[in-house]
Amino acid sequence: MSSVSAAPQAVSEFPVPSVGVICLRDDQVLLIKRGTPPRLGQWSLPGGRLERGETTVAGALRELAEETGVQAQLLGLVDVVDGLFTSRQTGATTRHYVMIDYAARWISGEPVAGDDAAEARFVSLDEALAMVEWDVTRKVIAETFQRFGG
Repeated sequence: MSSVSAAPQAVSEFPVPSVGVICLRDDQVLLIKRGTPPRLGQWSLPGGRLERGETTVAGALRELAEETGVQAQLLGLVDVVDGLFTSRQTGATTRHYVMIDYAARWISGEPVAGDDAAEARFVSLDEALAMVEWDVTRKVIAETFQRFGG
């Protein structure tokens, strides 16, 4: 998954469009540790909700810069995935994010946690696959390395 910003807002009855960035630098990928729900404290990809009138490309680059201070060039679309969050009590879907994940190549900047990220750093593919809990995020990271190299 891509990480999704969680600024306080009413739960939408409709899916919320969001973007994520799988940013590669040599043989490493950039991860953030989430500082806000959902998935608080988990390692994930920089990303978040699109803003009104913002393209997915602009949103991806903005979220990357806001959460990590890193600049990158987008390489292409990796996948579009659903993030469904359910109530532990009822099992009902409480949040639905449609996450548009882009591959990117690092241009400049050393990762510094910002916005809703508690930490940000480049790690190897093996480290990333061990650190990330959500299987969907592990899948898009592995696919990015296969398609765009490390």
